[in-house]
Amino acid sequence: MMPIVLDSIAHYVMPHFSSSPSLAVLPFSRRAFGRRMAAACAAAASAGAPFSVQAQLRVEMSGVGATQVPIAIAKFRDEERVNQPLAAIVRADLERSGLFRLVDAPGAIDETAQPAMADWRARSADALLAGSVTRLADGRLDVRFKLWDVVKGSALGGQSNAVDAADLRLAAHRAADYVHEKLTGERGVFSTRIAYVTKGGARYTLRVADADGEGGQVALNSAEPIISPCWSPDGRELAYVSFESQKAVVYVQEVASGRRRAVANFRGSNSAPAWSPDGQTLALTLSRDGGSQIYLMGRNGDRLRRITQSAAIDTEPAFSPDGASLYFVSDRGGSPQIYRSPAAGGTAERVTFSGSYNISPAVSPDGRTLAYITRLGSGTFRLHALDLQSGTVRALSDTNDDESPSFSPNGRLVIYASRQQGRDVLMTTTLDGKIKTRLLSTTADVREPVWGPYTR
Repeated sequence: MMPIVLDSIAHYVMPHFSSSPSLAVLPFSRRAFGRRMAAACAAAASAGAPFSVQAQLRVEMSGVGATQVPIAIAKFRDEERVNQPLAAIVRADLERSGLFRLVDAPGAIDETAQPAMADWRARSADALLAGSVTRLADGRLDVRFKLWDVVKGSALGGQSNAVDAADLRLAAHRAADYVHEKLTGERGVFSTRIAYVTKGGARYTLRVADADGEGGQVALNSAEPIISPCWSPDGRELAYVSFESQKAVVYVQEVASGRRRAVANFRGSNSAPAWSPDGQTLALTLSRDGGSQIYLMGRNGDRLRRITQSAAIDTEPAFSPDGASLYFVSDRGGSPQIYRSPAAGGTAERVTFSGSYNISPAVSPDGRTLAYITRLGSGTFRLHALDLQSGTVRALSDTNDDESPSFSPNGRLVIYASRQQGRDVLMTTTLDGKIKTRLLSTTADVREPVWGPYTR
């Protein structure tokens, strides 16, 4: 039987830590099947309390979308006084979605302006956004904006948000969300958060950042690997695997306070946590009874129950959005493939048939699409998407070393890890694969991204 990956443990651990006695529980490594180890990253990681600000990321984009709304976004009045490029943040958010085409907007106007609609139509803009930022007497900043329908020559509305200086980026993301919803009828995801893991020197760091990768803050530092972060449905907690006790243990940590608890510390390996949609249950992979199998437990580590009963390696569970099914990876058919079974246990059916090696399932919020990583030839791993109704498979990337897909809360984007020009990077892609965004750090290689839910 061909061994497969036990979530991401071997990806980080095996090449560098093969002498560690804690690794005796690991039955296989990605290295054996063409997976590379994570590169060194994140210089000068903070060792203090959770959530100190780290070096920021910047965005590089490629690709051309099909149907896009042409929109002009003017520089916010007085944004240079607050040291945050609010209009540029909104522009990058909307462009990354693949649904908007940016129209040049020279100069700065604000929400009180009476735009000359004929001029903006001449620039081929269908919509216009303008705003301002003003310091209030209590030290907060009032971020205001207004959106116009240039074609109809009418205002679509606007907002005013009083925020602390530290939340100026969040205010810009909220403006982008407002535009996205007004012009597409669908909620935006720009004010949500992501989590990911970096490694710098001898330190591993779990970070939380804005959805564009900026504003990264430290949730946990450790001298041992941290892998497989997973957001709770309410966005208040992260489950993850830590090796700080010289073995794989699953923890649940409060994002705001940093308080945490060990929920799975059984004999053998404890890995690959996944939250149920109601946040009351965790699915995970345990080897406590010998081989790696799927188990369910309560959010505090109680009510443990084994779900799969195979002689194969079953790992990487993921709940369907309704909580009724579990998707997971198994080599029960001779090679790694993705299967689906009732969440309560029962007969599993194979889901992936294209390719001989498919891992890392992620289900879209509407339950219609499965994102996963497939191996093409020797050592090439690419992000693919499967339409669960039609069975149609499409490649979403053209890179060769993709990992860890995770859907945005509205299902429009997928974030994943990849490798470009010798660096570990985070990427997002639209579901048609036409708009790809590289979240590029100048100082760090980053891995294991997971997109958080709507909370802010």
